[in-house]
Amino acid sequence: MKKLLIALVALVPTLGFAAAGHKVHLEQANVDLHDKESLVRGLDLFQHYCAGCHSQQYQRYERVATDLGVSIDDMRSKYIVTGAKVGELMENAIPEKDAAKWFGAAPPDLTLVARVRGEDWVYSYLKGFYKDPSRPFGVNNTVFPSVGMPHVLEELQGIATPVIETEVVDGKEVVKVKGVNPATGGKMTAEEYDQAMRDLTGFLVYSAEPVKLERQAMGVWVLAFLFIFFIVAFLLKKEYWKDVH
Repeated sequence: MKKLLIALVALVPTLGFAAAGHKVHLEQANVDLHDKESLVRGLDLFQHYCAGCHSQQYQRYERVATDLGVSIDDMRSKYIVTGAKVGELMENAIPEKDAAKWFGAAPPDLTLVARVRGEDWVYSYLKGFYKDPSRPFGVNNTVFPSVGMPHVLEELQGIATPVIETEVVDGKEVVKVKGVNPATGGKMTAEEYDQAMRDLTGFLVYSAEPVKLERQAMGVWVLAFLFIFFIVAFLLKKEYWKDVH
């Protein structure tokens, strides 16, 4: 429970951006949790581009393999990059103390990020990196200004340049980033990268609540039962009270 609370606290800082005046347009992720092939592609992206720094310490490799229809042998050979056993938690390959020393703060666990921020936020964040020489890693983000991580997916997307506008606020000129121009220099086309980020977002949405589809399916049956029970209870009430005036 203590680790869970620490993870939630680590994920909270950017929730106040809208209240602080930082308003961004979030693109719709349109994640489909029924698309297992997409989720597997997202798992592959996470393990090869994110798991070096970020963990999913409330998720197990074996559970993921079972839910997504991945064989245990494939999970071991293709998706476990830390040498962990298939029954272990999906912790990252970098010691927390070293990560804090190198990056200024330890990268947060991402098991619950999609529930804390929402799938549209995650999707827009992954697409929001742009070139900013003033930042330590040379990039910034439209959704998370002054982000403290490199653009690890740059080889896939390429690098985008910001769309800058100047506004006059209280008599002073203020430079604001309104968006990004199409990225160039990546291995993927814009459409391919959009789909890849939808896959990765989908995997994070699944990891945040592996039983979501089961819960939704069960909810339909629960509502149906309550509706039938209401009819029975209503008819029973009428029967008991028919002679009461």
